[in-house]
Amino acid sequence: MTDNLNVQYVGFQAKTLVREYSFLVRRASNETSEFTLTIPHAAFNSHRVRFQDAPEICLLRLRRELAAFGDHPPEVHYGISDIDLDDYRNSHSPKASGFPYKPKPKPHSFS
Repeated sequence: MTDNLNVQYVGFQAKTLVREYSFLVRRASNETSEFTLTIPHAAFNSHRVRFQDAPEICLLRLRRELAAFGDHPPEVHYGISDIDLDDYRNSHSPKASGFPYKPKPKPHSFS
């Protein structure tokens, strides 16, 4: 049902222990809901999350909650966990690739 949703990032506030990210969800029925998701400052300080990635991490978590509960999750506030951060990092880390070019053949030595 999440196809009929418009999820809008509203902004963030730096609180004492967390950064709080706000989202507004508009449904096709013109019903709106506000959601907040928080990430502890410690996650930023330890470089587990980059400031520029935080809204996307929150959005992905919110979309999972909306999908799991038919667009009406029982909560309006969610904390981003270490598991959420690890999932994001693993899905967005560069993939190891083989050699982009064929290695040069080694010259034959005739002795």
